[in-house]
Amino acid sequence: MPGERPSARARARPGLRAPRRPSAPVVNLRQEAASRRTRDTGAALDLGMLPGLLGYRLRLAQRAVFEDFAASVGHAEVSPGLFGILIIVEANPGLKQSQLAAAAHLDRSSLVPVLDKLEARGLVTRRASPDDRRVNALWLTAVGTALLRSLKRKVLLHEERVMRGLSETQRAQLFNLLARVRPGT
Repeated sequence: MPGERPSARARARPGLRAPRRPSAPVVNLRQEAASRRTRDTGAALDLGMLPGLLGYRLRLAQRAVFEDFAASVGHAEVSPGLFGILIIVEANPGLKQSQLAAAAHLDRSSLVPVLDKLEARGLVTRRASPDDRRVNALWLTAVGTALLRSLKRKVLLHEERVMRGLSETQRAQLFNLLARVRPGT
């Protein structure tokens, strides 16, 4: 048909075998890419190799999850990252800033503005650690505890909503597979 690309086999020179393709995911990525529409023109847009890349798929999933998260807790002006920080502090009262940075996978210098923001909102307090007065320790305030209690219910509903298409087995499998995604392993 006009406008269609020849197959890899048709493009190969006579006498040469087409390169072997890795096993395709369950989704037909080429059809999916061709079915994407641009917002401006409505014309089909070929995304090339993007739909077959893990980073692209993760970014689409992250965007969908973050958008639903924002819609779920938007009035509280708490991002998924801030929610995670609050959860860790709640679970570990008196946590040192360096421990929080490690747990949240942040460098200590980028954690300070986050804590400044949470402290300015009255959600977290920093006090000298009882073990080492040279180090700040973190606690949720009463306001932070109340907000987090409300947010947890909303986040659980959000999680259920974004994963409703997956069975319990598929959810466990997804988490296990994501835990295995690491460069160099």
